[in-house]
Amino acid sequence: MTEGIEPLKILTTEAKKAQWKNDGLPADPMSLENATVISSCSRWPLIIDPQLQGSVWIRGKEGENLITINISAPKWLGKLTNAISIGKSVLIEGVQQEIDATLDPLLMRAIIKKGKSYTLEMGGEQIDYDPNFKLFLMTKLYNPHFRPEIAAQCTIINFIVTESGLEEQLLAKVVNQERNELEQQKQELVKMQNDFSVRLEQLEASLLEALSSADPSTILDNKELIENLDTTKKTTTEIQEKSELAKVTEVEINTQREIYRPVAAEGAMLYFLVIQLNVMEFMYQYSLEAFTTFFFKAINRTEEKGE
Repeated sequence: MTEGIEPLKILTTEAKKAQWKNDGLPADPMSLENATVISSCSRWPLIIDPQLQGSVWIRGKEGENLITINISAPKWLGKLTNAISIGKSVLIEGVQQEIDATLDPLLMRAIIKKGKSYTLEMGGEQIDYDPNFKLFLMTKLYNPHFRPEIAAQCTIINFIVTESGLEEQLLAKVVNQERNELEQQKQELVKMQNDFSVRLEQLEASLLEALSSADPSTILDNKELIENLDTTKKTTTEIQEKSELAKVTEVEINTQREIYRPVAAEGAMLYFLVIQLNVMEFMYQYSLEAFTTFFFKAINRTEEKGE
């Protein structure tokens, strides 16, 4: 009922979005929305990801805690049950339109609580279930037709790149090639601003924890807490000043980057034209990685234009 409410601001924070970008998430709005849903949903996410952009982000986000499994590989079930028991994150790749029925108890979260422990029946045997376990399912299919039950069991996320999102990505790559120092400065600036957001949230959390644990009757005599408050205030002011300067620099850099936008826009348009060829003939299948390779070959072959 409240006007001006944005779901993203309720479901996530600027610090989290900043961290996701540092982990490899594309910065376009659709990717941020997808990441928010994946991080907030109660059902395991099933990601439609032909260009592997979601996969790259999940690998960056989960890091060494992630175990990658392909259902077509031998002994995949043993790797999965072991990961469930020790609370690892699992990315199941190569999912087709039909998902192996062995996964049904896991997708339905048919978890049984016994005292303080949890168990799950998979493959005809009881296994320990660690609440820290996370599951991500990923398909490279462009337009999969899943059974209705799958939509009830999983949260289906469409991570297919949009034209505007691809334009932003190609712009960064073109500027990186033509004006390397400009793009590096841009990336360092974005990372710095992302780090600022993360640092501010950490300071806020630390301060709230210190205040909540302090004795109300002696709070004014608590020298450590007062010093902590003073340090937090100084650090916050310093970060805000640096952030304002960074915003001014960012405007200047973006103005220079815009010179190359027509190239990125045409590249994005061409990619979406090329991938439509499979409507006429299924053999015409082009990956974003292959297209990007040819895109830069064309740039390298182009003669330099005089001033």
